[in-house]
Amino acid sequence: MNPRRVVVTGLGALTPIGNSVSDYWEGLISGKSGSAPITYFDTSDFKTKFACELKNFNPLDFIEKKEIRRQDKFSQYATICSEEAINDSDLINSKFDSNRVGVIWGAGIGGIETFQNEMENFFSNKKPRFNPFFIPKLIADIAPGLISIKYGFRGPNFATVSACASSSNAIIDALNYIRLGYADVMIAGGSEAAVTCAGIGGFNAMHALSTRNNEPDKASRPFDNERDGFVLGEGGGCIVLEDLDHAIKRNAKIYCELAGGGLSADAHHMTAPHPEGNGAKKVMENCLQDAKLNIDEVDHINMHGTSTPLGDVAESIAVKDVFQDDVYNLNINSTKSMTGHLLGAAGAIEAISCIMAIKHGIIPPTINHFNHDENIDPKLNFTFTSPQKKIVDVAMSNTFGFGGHNACVIFRKLD
Repeated sequence: MNPRRVVVTGLGALTPIGNSVSDYWEGLISGKSGSAPITYFDTSDFKTKFACELKNFNPLDFIEKKEIRRQDKFSQYATICSEEAINDSDLINSKFDSNRVGVIWGAGIGGIETFQNEMENFFSNKKPRFNPFFIPKLIADIAPGLISIKYGFRGPNFATVSACASSSNAIIDALNYIRLGYADVMIAGGSEAAVTCAGIGGFNAMHALSTRNNEPDKASRPFDNERDGFVLGEGGGCIVLEDLDHAIKRNAKIYCELAGGGLSADAHHMTAPHPEGNGAKKVMENCLQDAKLNIDEVDHINMHGTSTPLGDVAESIAVKDVFQDDVYNLNINSTKSMTGHLLGAAGAIEAISCIMAIKHGIIPPTINHFNHDENIDPKLNFTFTSPQKKIVDVAMSNTFGFGGHNACVIFRKLD
């Protein structure tokens, strides 16, 4: 028996370049940079003084004040972007079995600001008195829990934690729960809120972040010869996935099909990718196999492309190894050049970019490319500087995490 086909029926996004899917997409195709000086805390003592924060965002526009006090920012972002996606799907106004609707959510770090604040309070007061919401605000699995509580979804519910691959893992797990018949609808995505003293300080200690403080809007420059690290971002993305027959029965709007997903491990290093991109190569091959697609059927890849010296080269090598001569027909990009790196939420917002590329026939650009890296094939089409119109039938999204966690998803125009 063939597995059930899974389609996308709702989208939600909260990003540094737009607080809704439509605003996010407009930001992408206009080549907007979300990087700017940090406003959340005093950066005087930090090597990096900028990040991709949310702009013109007030949680009170979406969540009651009492609930805000009970939620870390990453959970707030999760409930906000999932609400947009669920409303977009019109699920709540349809007939469905709540026992067969689940939520799987990715977060690489979870409530880091909550932990930071509680520790600061503890050491300043030197008394073991903690906020009763300390643990519920902190834990990564609280985000899918809050979404299910809000809507009464009683299907599979858990969090995925695989660093920057977390939300892509959530999407792949959700795909398989529907395929296997354990659910009809799955809410999947990820959120992250790591623009904190601990987040910036920790990544600075690893020499992972760009320190281009004099021009933050140009700091995230994937594939550029002078890239010096990634730019930390925050926000969330959500996708409503649904069994095709279930979606047709309730006359749902369908964006496209989630054709497949792949996973692999580098088994190489705690933070560095395999220099020849072995894990990245394997995850794309696994994804293509799962989707039953040939290399010449893929039109577009949103690469992990973090703007790190090692990562961009290794992934470029892997893409060439997988797609061989067909690689030059691909439109490649890295939307992290605009959004920064949302860590556990990266896979979700980049999947949404792929879905919108299929819908609109436009590839968002890779911005901030000024100097060619001789270690990267100059004939690869990275869609530098400007968006490109193109019929996109199949789009792939790569996400790779510290620890060697690799995840890849493929979306296909519904035939």
